[in-house]
Amino acid sequence: MAEEDNQSLHNENHENNQVRTLRDHMNPTRTSAPSCIVFPPNASHFNFKPGIIQLLCFFHGLDLENPYLHLREFEEVCNTYNDLNCSMNTIKLKLFPFSLKDKVKTWL
Repeated sequence: MAEEDNQSLHNENHENNQVRTLRDHMNPTRTSAPSCIVFPPNASHFNFKPGIIQLLCFFHGLDLENPYLHLREFEEVCNTYNDLNCSMNTIKLKLFPFSLKDKVKTWL
């Protein structure tokens, strides 16, 4: 009798679980909206230098922060970086999300 109870519980739990393939595990469902930043086709050729992200100023979206000052400082840092494989716009598009912190990241 106890074996039948275990078997019935096991079957009920198994019926509630959907069978997922390896492909399903490799491509999880999206839980958030996609970013509004659209990269140009040549953006995959951009090579990050580890130090460039550390130079970026951060914007948290606080009332006392000036977004225009953040953009000016962000452009100053980006202008010091030169990559022959992509344009300055691509560099800025790639680096900009790294300059946003906390709730501001959800604005993208």
